[in-house]
Amino acid sequence: MSEVRWTAAERRHMELLAKSLVETCVRNSQLEDLHAGTFPDSEVGDFSDVKVISPYGEIPWRQLSRISNEEMKALMIEVVDRVFTYLLYPEELSGLRSAARWNRPQLDRNLMKAVRRRQAAKRLHRT
Repeated sequence: MSEVRWTAAERRHMELLAKSLVETCVRNSQLEDLHAGTFPDSEVGDFSDVKVISPYGEIPWRQLSRISNEEMKALMIEVVDRVFTYLLYPEELSGLRSAARWNRPQLDRNLMKAVRRRQAAKRLHRT
């Protein structure tokens, strides 16, 4: 399996780029509006004691959708447009603000499974 090998400097650059892209394109988006408001506390810690009362009955917190389909669609459209703009103008938009204090990025396990599957499929098609 061919893994991309990055130098330490290249990897650090990619980490900073990832944080800058997310801070610019995702964090400072409609997501902030969805994040605003009061978040409930849980005496037991797992939120099984929290419920939302609606005109149609009670909804346990752990079963509650916290974002509507309309909100999700609007958020995804905005994020795609912001990422597209960022990719076209990375020099002007890169740079860290609060993201400088975030944890260092790690490879996502699920995405890496997809990477490996696609790499394996490419190798099969080449032979």
